[in-house]
Amino acid sequence: MSAKAEAFDRWIRTSFVELNTELEERYFTQEDRLQIDGCGDVLKARLRDEGHVHVAALLAEGNTGEGFKVALGVLGDVGMYLAALRRHELTNPAREERSPFPEASSLALHVGASLGMAPRFATSHLSTHNFAVAGTRKSFTSLEAEFFFIDENTRGIFSLQSAAAALRRVVHIGVSSPVADVLFETARRALEDVLLFNERLYRQLDVERFFYCVRPYYKPYRVGRQEYRGANAGDFSGINEIDLLLGLCRANDPYYAQLLVDKMLFMLPADQARLRETMTYTSLLDEFLSLASEHADKPWFRKNARAFLELCELFGRTAAQHHDELVKRFIENPSERLDSSRLEGLTASGPPLPVLLRSLQTLRDMRMAAERPGGVTRHSDFLRLRLAAGAPIKRSEIPRL
Repeated sequence: MSAKAEAFDRWIRTSFVELNTELEERYFTQEDRLQIDGCGDVLKARLRDEGHVHVAALLAEGNTGEGFKVALGVLGDVGMYLAALRRHELTNPAREERSPFPEASSLALHVGASLGMAPRFATSHLSTHNFAVAGTRKSFTSLEAEFFFIDENTRGIFSLQSAAAALRRVVHIGVSSPVADVLFETARRALEDVLLFNERLYRQLDVERFFYCVRPYYKPYRVGRQEYRGANAGDFSGINEIDLLLGLCRANDPYYAQLLVDKMLFMLPADQARLRETMTYTSLLDEFLSLASEHADKPWFRKNARAFLELCELFGRTAAQHHDELVKRFIENPSERLDSSRLEGLTASGPPLPVLLRSLQTLRDMRMAAERPGGVTRHSDFLRLRLAAGAPIKRSEIPRL
């Protein structure tokens, strides 16, 4: 790492955090916590100017990519700097045609293009590739709520990655293999951990602190002329690998394919490559269905198919938990208390909140294989497999007449 890159990273870990934290404390004690104009202007100017010194130095230095780790770190640092400027309303894509910070934009575009990623900070910068120094990971603030959110979210991502890795191995041995059981069991334990971490978020994360002091750093902002959506907790390939490997979602479905296209550049290059490879596999559901007519009465078929179906049900529970509990508790409910004029720019992904919620509901139903009109989900295919495997059928799974 160059001396200039190291100095910028050190600033992000120290003064940057201190300035953001002080500003958040001031905002939070106001009667109107969303009114940040005119509050802490001296601190905002320090944040802007101190960060600019590091950005200008790195831009003048030229290529900072001494390997993936260093380039990724620089992208994260300049991305977090721009995200903080957006949070404190020093930039806002709604009132600008281009970013008012050309040097930061140039640096982000340079490094992002060299990596093959969107030129802004991504989920990986604060989760799977958030290198801790002396026990402290990167963050925008030192607020307990932010640390708790980052840590539990990262634990959930690791668990979903573990489940995806186990399912990828099933592809190479086939669903009829007698040793597939250990892989289904590994994936099951990982998904149970996801439920646990989500439950801890639901029970312990401070709703007010998250909504007013953590969430705003994930808003969209401009890099150059282009507006980029905010980082999303789902911007890693593992969860989509599970979607595709289980067969709950299909890459040739227009809705789901658009989702993959929209998030691809927010993933690490290795994630992008792994997801593209996963898109070429036959799903485990389709493999089971192709074997059902000839082997449904075989013990191995019933054993492995039931283990697979239990795993799919568990994954569906994680999807329902995320949408019905976490999104509702930390985004939807607090938003209902706001005047409609304050909802603009609320979501990290850009679209208005009602549009986002409908989209998330569709994705939840796909992951649950819930019954929906028009064949949006694979409800009927899973019902076929349950019948073939002699697995219990819930009343909710019986097609409506």
